[in-house]
Formats: sequence, C-alpha cells, structure tokens
Amino acid sequence: MNARIDQPVLPWWRVPMVWLVVGGPAVVVAASFATLVLAVRGGDVPLHEETVAQRGHEMPATQARNHAAAPRR
Repeated sequence: MNARIDQPVLPWWRVPMVWLVVGGPAVVVAASFATLVLAVRGGDVPLHEETVAQRGHEMPATQARNHAAAPRR
C-alpha cells in the first residue's frame, strides 16, 4: 500500500533539504560576522582638527577630483 513504510527513517542531519534550509542563512550570518570584524579592525583613523589646519595649503579632495576631470582649455 504505502511505499514509505518500508524506508528507514533518517535523522534530521541526513536529510539534504534540511541543509539547504539551514545552510543558506548560516552562511549569511557567518559572512556578516566576517564583515563586522573587517569593519572594526580595518577602520580609518579620523584626522584631528590640528592636522587638517596644518594641511590648509593642500587642495580638498573634491576640488582636486573636479579639476582632474575637467577638460583642458
């Protein structure tokens, strides 16, 4: 009658569909922790006001970028 009666019952970790359902979110969570570690350890050091004041003769980045992108006359 029912073919499923003759098959042995597998534990949950042996069913492939469980790994598709659990594995995807687990990979995303692991990747988010890896991204968090990179963000915390590799952050740029902020400049202090004194350092910015000392570099007053240098052109700000937006002006330099715009100047480099402008066509020559």
